[in-house]
Amino acid sequence: MNKVHPALFLGHGSPMLAIEPSRYGTAWQEMGRKLPRPRAILAVSAHWYIRGTAVTAQSQPRTIHDFYGFPPALYAVQYPAPGDPHLAARVSALLAPTPVRPDEEWGLDHGTWSVLRHMYPQADIPVVQLSIDARLSGPQHYTLAQRLAPLRDEGVLVLGSGNVVHNLRQLQFDAAATPPAWAQTFNTAVRTAVQGGRHAELAAYESLDAGADLSVPTPEHYLPLLYVLALQRPGEIASMPLDGIELGAISMLCVQLGGVQSTAQKQ
Repeated sequence: MNKVHPALFLGHGSPMLAIEPSRYGTAWQEMGRKLPRPRAILAVSAHWYIRGTAVTAQSQPRTIHDFYGFPPALYAVQYPAPGDPHLAARVSALLAPTPVRPDEEWGLDHGTWSVLRHMYPQADIPVVQLSIDARLSGPQHYTLAQRLAPLRDEGVLVLGSGNVVHNLRQLQFDAAATPPAWAQTFNTAVRTAVQGGRHAELAAYESLDAGADLSVPTPEHYLPLLYVLALQRPGEIASMPLDGIELGAISMLCVQLGGVQSTAQKQ
């Protein structure tokens, strides 16, 4: 591949977005049409948050329904994308000397398939997932992710999937409710820091804004953003083609490096 492949962070939101019509699903579909087609995808999902670093190594990863209390139609969804053991081995080599465990049991969790079934509905692009090591700090994750930079020269889409604001205890089920100030200010602080290329501040997100404690009560949904920002090249612009705060406490912010910018409206 001669061109640097885009990298993408998506706020994935509720699992129901996988099957319900929404402006987010429409925007993800548009991204899939407009971005260069990758030869493979390396997904970093908020929902594989474990002690240690692992990578899915099977040739046919299973579709994981890692949630409860949803309609049967959601549990019936399958995303039968192939795996890519060669990409898994390449990721392990790039992350050395960090030990990376090849995993044959995990698969594609909803942080990955809920967005990919919109972007690439044919499920014909190989997908590998990389775990998030719960023992590492934000700056340590950022440093680790920098080692993945060569993948962008090899036709691989690095996809981070999470939410920069994610607090299920603070959800508001009134569709007309205004998101609380802490969610809005933190989301804005992230946007502003991304636009300014202030990666060190974004890695140390705990002190980025006064709303950090409520916006990121646990780090797993925020950290996938760092795996994308760490791949930004000098002079490369980070666009944010999609935004919005759902249910008062879930940010749908998207960050895109490279490629054709989506025309999805910001909110």
